Amino acid sequence: LAQGLKYLSLGVLVLQTTSLVLTMRYSRTLKEDGPRYLASSAVVSAEVLKIFACTLLVFIENNFSVQLLKEEIVNKPVETMKLAIPAVIYTLQNNLLYVALSNLDAATYQVTYQLKILTTALFSVSMLGKRLGFYQWLSLLFLMAGVTLVQWPTESEGDSEQKILSASSQFVGLMAVLMACVSSGFAGVYFEKILKETKQSVWVRNIQLGLFGFVFGFVGMIVYDGQKVRQSGMFQGYNTITCTVVALQALGGLVIAVVIKYADNILKGFATSLSIIVSTLISYFLLEDFNPTGLAAWLYG
Repeated sequence: LAQGLKYLSLGVLVLQTTSLVLTMRYSRTLKEDGPRYLASSAVVSAEVLKIFACTLLVFIENNFSVQLLKEEIVNKPVETMKLAIPAVIYTLQNNLLYVALSNLDAATYQVTYQLKILTTALFSVSMLGKRLGFYQWLSLLFLMAGVTLVQWPTESEGDSEQKILSASSQFVGLMAVLMACVSSGFAGVYFEKILKETKQSVWVRNIQLGLFGFVFGFVGMIVYDGQKVRQSGMFQGYNTITCTVVALQALGGLVIAVVIKYADNILKGFATSLSIIVSTLISYFLLEDFNPTGLAAWLYG
């Protein structure tokens, strides 16, 4: 049974990662008559959905008793406040991912975002005292080289104004995804440190994280998109694709938790790599927003 759950969780992770990237990219480039949905609103909605999902899991594990939630969240304010820092960073990261996928094709985004492996490794060494071997550092060096090749400038046809706009858009997307990599690495390691220092369940910690994420996300939405919210409402531009993106983003953390529980880091890395390949193929053949150069073709091959 455990072996079956391992590979089932692996498959779900590949599906979830690939689907999230592609649907998010599609939702941000889809041309519609009305206003486009607000990325800040989608982040808030995802946090709410994540809180409900984790709360339901805690209730199921504890025979639908609210006593555990009261003891772990209300009666331990110091432990709860520890999640405020990663919540702020995750909220920033989630908004940056929408910016990145609004300016980069899905394949380039997927490969560049793998730099979070490097930032996670660096923060793990500095914050958790982990040691990396020679081959691990060498792998990280190859990762950086691969991302550099993906961003290598190429000659393309078209007028100079269009090229400038494209280059500017790619630069914005690249900066957004790099900032997301740094925030993802720090928040992930910080969250891991908290989990290892306490005995609270992953679901309870996710509820605490979600509560802060909701508050900070809602404040950010009011500050940056308050006028648009007042004019057209928080759920402006929402459609089936938008709701799918929100659901995939909210359940992403739950899928990762299941993978870590039933599988291992090697299989998790394999799932991430496989999702890159699948995203690249779909981005090229279906979305037609990725044109591989000689360097990119060599890298993906």
